[in-house]
Amino acid sequence: MTDQSPIPFPTRNDDRVSFHRTELAPILSLYGRFVAAGEWRDYGISALRDLAVFSVFRRTAENPIYRIEKRPKLRNRQGQYAVVGIDGQVLKRGNDLGQVLKVLERKLIRIVE
Repeated sequence: MTDQSPIPFPTRNDDRVSFHRTELAPILSLYGRFVAAGEWRDYGISALRDLAVFSVFRRTAENPIYRIEKRPKLRNRQGQYAVVGIDGQVLKRGNDLGQVLKVLERKLIRIVE
């Protein structure tokens, strides 16, 4: 008789970073306003080991024009939330998600003639 250890079942990967419902509410509210203005058309959410990403697309087949990132390891340094542009430049970073999202809200305000 051989000693066989049981085959381990795949477990849920709980060590991934994700957005909480209270964090998604202001992000989706901003997203909805940009969709209504005709600027944004699609989004994607990624939950990875070190960060969570909310990507915004102008068209589905393109690269994201903005990424809203959550990196909890940077909480005590630069801030865990960041808005990153299409070229990889960090537009705003901080610990208050509302303040970080204001950099995108300014782009929604236009001069009407």
